Amino acid sequence: MEENDTTGTDFLLAGFPMTWEQEVIAFFVFLFIYVLTVLSNILIIALVRVDRCLHKPMYFFLSNFSFLEIWYISCTIPKMLSDFLSKKKSVSKNGCIVQFYFLFFCGAMENLLLSVMAFDRFIAICYPLRYPAVMNDTTCSRLAGGCWITSFLIMLLPAVPMSQLPFCGPFIIDHVFCDFAPLLKLSCIRNSLSEISFLFLAWVVLLGSFVLIMISYVFIISTIVKTSSGSGKQNAFTTCSSHLLVVFLYYGTVLFIYVRPSAQATFDVDKVVSVFYCMVTPLLNPLIYSLRNQDVRSALKRMIIKLRGLKRKESMSSL
Repeated sequence: MEENDTTGTDFLLAGFPMTWEQEVIAFFVFLFIYVLTVLSNILIIALVRVDRCLHKPMYFFLSNFSFLEIWYISCTIPKMLSDFLSKKKSVSKNGCIVQFYFLFFCGAMENLLLSVMAFDRFIAICYPLRYPAVMNDTTCSRLAGGCWITSFLIMLLPAVPMSQLPFCGPFIIDHVFCDFAPLLKLSCIRNSLSEISFLFLAWVVLLGSFVLIMISYVFIISTIVKTSSGSGKQNAFTTCSSHLLVVFLYYGTVLFIYVRPSAQATFDVDKVVSVFYCMVTPLLNPLIYSLRNQDVRSALKRMIIKLRGLKRKESMSSL
């Protein structure tokens, strides 16, 4: 007989089918990726703050993006690390709902912020004379703040009803974290407000942001081709290609999982794809921006030179 009273009940996360030795290896691999991701994003934030050459709207949004990526990967990986070394991979109902909320709060924020970054490049390339007036400090702060506040509020729409749903046993989530479809599968009620609102937001936020980004880049590429010289085209395309690469990496995975009916969920495939967008893309994003962006590379070199100079002064003063 199935239970539907989840008061005081823990959910079990199925995770990946691995032996103990494989879980230990996965623990160290995931830990290395997590630490590297956090440190690389902190480095970008520090560079934008201390280097005056990066005090531009583009890098202001990039520092917000790096801060978001630290939150994004921290929603899932620490719990996964503890599960690798635990025999009982359990999570409370409230803990699961909280993880679900913050995971998709960060996801909504990433969509909105990528759209704002595309808008920034659109104004910079298509209307360069108006760019300083349009993208001033006040506008940038309002755009970034609007993304954070909007993401925080809209994800309450599916999360609050989800917390009120009755769940039927056995309480096993066939995933590595509290994702929407596997969590909804445990619900005793289908076509609930949580499911309807989540699918609505997935279509509006995901597809809406993606369409806006693509429209922006149609105008951007058209303007570059028409007006720029040979070197100007190369510089413009280099600046935009980093953002486009991040966009395609992110949307290539999340559109596959979330813009579809939940009945078509294939959890074995979803586990691998989910790990990619929750762990691999936050690692690749700072590497893409730092390796492909000349301003960031130059700022990093200047920071290294300054640190070496400080070390030399300290060593000279100690003699």
